[in-house]
Amino acid sequence: QVALVESGGDLVQAGGSLRLSCAAAGRILSSDIMGWNRQAPGKQRELVAAITGSGNTNYADSVKGRFTISRDNAKNTVYLQMNNLKPEDTGLYYCRLSRFGIDFWGKGTPVTVSS
Repeated sequence: QVALVESGGDLVQAGGSLRLSCAAAGRILSSDIMGWNRQAPGKQRELVAAITGSGNTNYADSVKGRFTISRDNAKNTVYLQMNNLKPEDTGLYYCRLSRFGIDFWGKGTPVTVSS
């Protein structure tokens, strides 16, 4: 079991920025895939961004060019820098760690973007 704790969610105006953090209790392995997913009210949870141990990244089309995912293995932390936020980015943002085919999830941090 890997405990993940997200932070950084807030209420922000459209066009603003936020930086989310996810701290893992325990060591992040270089083979772990870290990611952020979000769930808007009434919608399914969707992938926002993911990063491998070697730094390869993958983004949802809707956030490309606005969001940046990064990880600091020494600090057992993954980040999501979100710029030029839009109202449709509103949702509960979950941190995910995938290890040997098993997913671990945090409890989420809320992001609300007002127009």
